[in-house]
Amino acid sequence: MTKKNTQLLLETLPIALILITFVVGLMLYPRLPESMPSHWGVSGEIDSLMSKNLAVILYPLLTLIVYLLMTFTPMFDPLRENYSKFTVPYFWFRTATVLFLCLLYFYSLWVALGGELNIVYFIVPVLALYFVLLGFFLPKVKRNYFVGIRTPWTLHSEKVWDMTHVFGEKVFVGTGVLSLFSVLMPYYSFFIFISLIILAFCAVTVYSYYAFKEVEKMPKSKRR
Repeated sequence: MTKKNTQLLLETLPIALILITFVVGLMLYPRLPESMPSHWGVSGEIDSLMSKNLAVILYPLLTLIVYLLMTFTPMFDPLRENYSKFTVPYFWFRTATVLFLCLLYFYSLWVALGGELNIVYFIVPVLALYFVLLGFFLPKVKRNYFVGIRTPWTLHSEKVWDMTHVFGEKVFVGTGVLSLFSVLMPYYSFFIFISLIILAFCAVTVYSYYAFKEVEKMPKSKRR
């Protein structure tokens, strides 16, 4: 089997996940209440509802759109040839993103059917694990305009890009691990999680500038 055929076979996984969301939603449709939860506040309470006619189709449809964007947007990237250098990691990252959106949809269906669980105990751990995965993914990403830590300094230099993404691995894995512990304080969990994310993005942005200045000091022969 060629590499291209293998890749096409792998793509059936996220597509199957999306199809499952459509099928499950339609199967449960008769049992669902006329209004379904569509948003939760920081305290974990439902603060917005949506018609089940819209909700049952909208969430799987959004998941499909996200998948298609992540799959086909690289075709328009001026640095699209670099994607071939991290094809497999990018596939698993796209699949993890689809899985996260599917789980969020299933959670909303479960709550609509009467399930009781504060969303903090669902969304924070799932997002925390997602950030850990993102951290492990970052060092494998090569310079491009759509995926990864894109700042003026990382896009300017391959060396700065690589340095920042290695640093980003530590930051995002650490953010994910610390976020897991925040569920021990459910009332503050969401605030802690958001604060950690903001700090993580600030850290990698500042580091990318630092890395740029360090690379600028190097002889030109060592900048690649």
